[in-house]
Amino acid sequence: MSLLFRFFAVSLLIAASSIAVTAWLATQATTGSIRQERGEALATDATIYDRLLGYAAANPGWAGVQSTVDALAAGTGRRIALTGWDRTPIADSGDAGSPPLPVDPTVVVDPLHVNPVLKPGGVDEIDPRAVGPFALTQRERDDLRARADAIAACDGRTVVVQPNGRPTLVPTRASSAGADCAFDERLNGATATEREAGAALIELVRECLGRTPNLKPFPMPWLAPELPGSYRAVGSPAESACLASARREQLRPHVAPAALLFLTEPTGAVPPTVDLSTAGVTRIAWTALGILALAGVASWLTANHLVRPIRALTAATQRMGAGDREVRVSAAKGEIGELARSFNAMSAKLADTERQRQALVGDVAHELRTPLSNVTGWLEAAQDGVAATDQRLVALLAEESLVLQRLVDDLHDLAQADAGTLRLHPEPIDAADVVEQVVAAHANRDVTVTARTEGELFCVADPVRLRQAVENLVTNAIRYTPAGGAVSVAARLDGGVVIEVADTGVGIAPDDLPHVFDRFWRADKSRSRSTGGSGLGLAITRHLVEAHGGTVTVTSEPGAGATFRITLPVA
Repeated sequence: MSLLFRFFAVSLLIAASSIAVTAWLATQATTGSIRQERGEALATDATIYDRLLGYAAANPGWAGVQSTVDALAAGTGRRIALTGWDRTPIADSGDAGSPPLPVDPTVVVDPLHVNPVLKPGGVDEIDPRAVGPFALTQRERDDLRARADAIAACDGRTVVVQPNGRPTLVPTRASSAGADCAFDERLNGATATEREAGAALIELVRECLGRTPNLKPFPMPWLAPELPGSYRAVGSPAESACLASARREQLRPHVAPAALLFLTEPTGAVPPTVDLSTAGVTRIAWTALGILALAGVASWLTANHLVRPIRALTAATQRMGAGDREVRVSAAKGEIGELARSFNAMSAKLADTERQRQALVGDVAHELRTPLSNVTGWLEAAQDGVAATDQRLVALLAEESLVLQRLVDDLHDLAQADAGTLRLHPEPIDAADVVEQVVAAHANRDVTVTARTEGELFCVADPVRLRQAVENLVTNAIRYTPAGGAVSVAARLDGGVVIEVADTGVGIAPDDLPHVFDRFWRADKSRSRSTGGSGLGLAITRHLVEAHGGTVTVTSEPGAGATFRITLPVA
């Protein structure tokens, strides 16, 4: 699976997860708000409806309802309007400039057909406050209330007045069930008003049952001339239907006629209701898909922008693997740009290394060819009798063999250093002794070599390898110093053991200083064929000093000589 596809898939997955979580949270919050708004709106509507329904149940008409409508409108902030079935205005809290009413009413206000959503619990959908002819006279009310208050004072029960004015006793926690209170039959029996209304209701029920096909009138012991709230559908469905019909017929002259109720904002608009319906969910889904598509496009463009330089780097590495050492990539900004610049630096280093390798092969071939040619030529001459096999010839051949031996030894040391197998045998030594030995070995030259040391310079080092490093520096200084010049080797303590080799030779150009310790590199290219040495001495010195935990540096000015400085840790 490509990096582009993986990056795109992960980005798309993250975007989809974020969108899904956000949509879920928004849906939950919206659903909660919807429920709260619905509850508040329904509670307000139910309050208005109940007040108007109570007015209709207690009054035979709507003549005085305007004051009730105005009070409800002021308390709820709604515009409340009542009209007849023919849209004839009954009452309206709005003024003459109010917008027209909606086409559909909010609810029908009819105490004989109560809306079960706004006012649940009615008997046969009839408002219990609609009592009609069952309403007690004031004399009956006063008489029953006095009897009820007397018993309540005795046993502690509470007096509750029913819609028709009849008081009833309700037990409370403070009431005494065992109190010896007089029983009053008048409280439990029907009054003259109730008996008269109940008899009329029974007659209406009988007439209804008589009109029902295949159903003959029969005694109805379950129907007593009691309160209207005590009637229940205890008979058959036909009997229950007749009871409800008879009650409505009996109550209709005593209640206000049905009216249309309109509940709107003061501006005339219907109160907004937020509904997370199927259409709403569909809109949310399409919106989420749109956002996901935009996120996908953005992810794809971003992935392409990131992968393009990576592909260029991949192609460049493949070309480099095929042998192209000059390949480079354009460096952008950011981390990918850093990677590209690192690749270019690596490519340049490899190209430089390749050039050094080619120069190495040529130099090694030449360095080997010259002494080998000399040895071969003199041996052939001796074999042919042209040259005498005397001591001079033997010395000449021995010198050429030593040149070959030094070259092979230098290559071996570098190979060990590169492989990390260069072995040291450190021991406590005096660096001043090493300096004296090297200077003594290079006496009697055309170049004056002197030593200057300051006291005892103890350090832990391999004496053979340290002498090899210092000798390489001295040999290099003598090689690039004209006859009559001087080379000084100084050793001192300066935060560590410091050994400096300074000469009065040709010096090194500033551009060449960074390459001094590269293998097979020579500042004077003309010396690479004859007197320049193998070109490995300074590279070996750097490896030897670094293996001791030290550093080697060089400073120089063209024409004023050069100074090489070795710094080693103190023992």
